[in-house]
Amino acid sequence: MNLKKPKFWDYNRPNIYAYLLYPLTFLIKFINIFKSKPKNKIRKIKTICVGNIYVGGTGKTSLSIKIKKILDEKKIKSCFVKKYYENQIDEQKILKKHGKLFVSHSRENAVKLAEKEHYDVAIFDDGLQDQSIEYNLKFVCFNNINWIGNGMTIPSGPLREPLNNLRNYNHVFLNGNLENQERLTNQLLNINSKLIIHTGLYKPINLKDFEKNSKYLVFSGIGNHQTFVSMVRKNGLQILKDIEFADHYSYTKKDINKILKEADNLNCKVITTEKDFLRIENLNTNKIKFIKSELQIIDEDKLINSII
Repeated sequence: MNLKKPKFWDYNRPNIYAYLLYPLTFLIKFINIFKSKPKNKIRKIKTICVGNIYVGGTGKTSLSIKIKKILDEKKIKSCFVKKYYENQIDEQKILKKHGKLFVSHSRENAVKLAEKEHYDVAIFDDGLQDQSIEYNLKFVCFNNINWIGNGMTIPSGPLREPLNNLRNYNHVFLNGNLENQERLTNQLLNINSKLIIHTGLYKPINLKDFEKNSKYLVFSGIGNHQTFVSMVRKNGLQILKDIEFADHYSYTKKDINKILKEADNLNCKVITTEKDFLRIENLNTNKIKFIKSELQIIDEDKLINSII
């Protein structure tokens, strides 16, 4: 089942629905206290967690791939680790294109498999709130547009943990197209003046496959749809319409036919993301192209110094 996050989660401030759900946040916190267990420090392999406190769409996978590329250039043997979720096969496929991926229903079990194959570094795509592992290095990712939504924790808002918990972290990534950069940086430093703030900029790497004098319909089922749309527009492509689906949406043939019909009505071409294309490759995709993007790190030396 694909559940789209409530719109009120991303309002600038909480509304009546957020406050009505507020008592449930205490219940969830209470349950999590009993679920918590001592963290296991993995000693045979260095662990880097690329996670978030805002639910979905913060650039974790893109940053994980970038870190892997940096380690490859330094001749450091690294791999990816991801907890298995059936609706995240698309992300698993993308990670496998860039390196060895260890997947299990338990991250602890997955990283043990990496240890057996003598990897030096394990890059965890997600897992910041996993109570079973004590990571050597943690990056908290945010999306420049979504930021923290209404600022409340689940189910009143989109946060997995309170924003003030950033006092317990050292590294934050702001990913997007440089929107709201100065304002968000100031807010972060007001919470924790010692935070090291990194900046990621999405860059398309196959723009030559698209005609800038054409018009396009854009669709995606990712957590940062508006960031994708913003990237496409900033790179000179004209968008007549964009359609947003739930994160990790499972497309049907009916969905794709409806999108193609709408594009025909608008007399335009169709663009989606690489993640979405991997979910529709068995459907009618002859008229659909995907934009492949990567995360460009502003001041990459600062990131390298944090990792190495």
